[in-house]
Amino acid sequence: MSAASDIAKDHKLAVFPAFHRVADRKVVIAGGGDEAAAKIRLLSETSARLVVVAKTLSPASEAAVATSGAVWIDRLFAPDDLADAALAFAASGKEAADRAVVEAARAAGVPVNAVDRPEICDFYVGALVNRAPVAVAITSTGTGPVLARHIRAKIEAMLPGETGALARIAESLRETIASVFSNGTDRRRYWERFFSGSVADALKLRGEDAARRTAKELIGTREHTGRVTLVGAGPGAEDLLTLRAQRVLQEADVIVHDQLVPDAVIAMGRRDAERVAVGKAKGAHSVTQERINEILVERATRGERVVRLKSGDPMIFSRAGEEIAALEAAGIAYDIVPGVTAALAAASSAKIPLTLRGIASSVVFATGHDRHSNVLPDWANLALSGATVAVYMGRTVAGKVATRLMAAGLPATTPVAVVENAAHADERAFTGRLDDLPELSRRSDVDGAVLIVIGEAVGEAGANAAEPLAPLGALLEAA
Repeated sequence: MSAASDIAKDHKLAVFPAFHRVADRKVVIAGGGDEAAAKIRLLSETSARLVVVAKTLSPASEAAVATSGAVWIDRLFAPDDLADAALAFAASGKEAADRAVVEAARAAGVPVNAVDRPEICDFYVGALVNRAPVAVAITSTGTGPVLARHIRAKIEAMLPGETGALARIAESLRETIASVFSNGTDRRRYWERFFSGSVADALKLRGEDAARRTAKELIGTREHTGRVTLVGAGPGAEDLLTLRAQRVLQEADVIVHDQLVPDAVIAMGRRDAERVAVGKAKGAHSVTQERINEILVERATRGERVVRLKSGDPMIFSRAGEEIAALEAAGIAYDIVPGVTAALAAASSAKIPLTLRGIASSVVFATGHDRHSNVLPDWANLALSGATVAVYMGRTVAGKVATRLMAAGLPATTPVAVVENAAHADERAFTGRLDDLPELSRRSDVDGAVLIVIGEAVGEAGANAAEPLAPLGALLEAA
């Protein structure tokens, strides 16, 4: 067999995902130990009639039977116990006994699962996310149950607890929507609004009755109400994006994004969502802030759900205030999803405590330039008082910043750190003293986005692979 055939085979499932109908049907669990208890608890999330067959019950199984309402048959398993069963579980913990249950189930035509014995199972039990009537099951085909549980935890966090109630309301309206909206596109647009707009918001904030009223009101509102969400993309690592940001990206009709937002984060949006790049790039003119404001208003006015995706946190050095003012003036609804700002990402990566008892009790977020491109000394007094200063967009003016701070009285020996491309795969960290900072603008090997941290707390950073800020030649020359 060729290597290509082997790869193709590796990508084919050995199982076919399916959901068994068990409502009001008998499901048999053969066994009374802790293995059986786990299955009883899991199956109690269904409306099946549970029958537990075991001579004795462990404390865990006894408690599971009591809370689930299962019927306990106090004896050893017999093949007749499988009569009219929808499913069977061999959970005795003993190989010979479990194999006997499997053989009896197969003879009776009942699908069977043997706990912790994947080689003799007819089906596997996935890690379950229950948002009844919505269910998500994850399986590793018996090879990695811990991995399946980790995936389940992520899905649990992403699916709001109200998901099931939202699905029930949708089911109750399905025939009404089909009769009101004869056009398939209109129906799809209605359900998109239903699941991601005002109905979902009403359910979360005011309960199921309010959500039903909102859903009915929505039927008569043919125009799609636009909305803008300012979303913080964080420093660039996909796993630092908030769960709310991921959800909003999936609901967007159009994503208006900065140049610095990585493609992998933008790709988290809905596949058919339009992407509009508006940020700065080397050698290319950026879209003006005035034009960005116009784009947000224009697209929301069309009835689209717009995500304005910004690096870091949208409320820190990202001109969110100007965009908010434009949306307010146009009467456009908007909300804001925070992100991990560069200072926090850089401090975590470089293991720098931004505050430290007895050393630094405050943090200053500063920018290397004002709106007229002048170096800002306004925060010098705060640095002198012991605050840790995180300087954004300061690479090209690092020398001027250091000169101004030293002229104001901050010691040349004050520890500094520079983090390039914080939280990215190509992140680099540099450490040194305040009088080393002018070297930053001279280094041709540092051309990514940098965050400068200045203050005594930097000297308390944890162990890391930081490089010296001043190259060896500069250090020898200074000596």
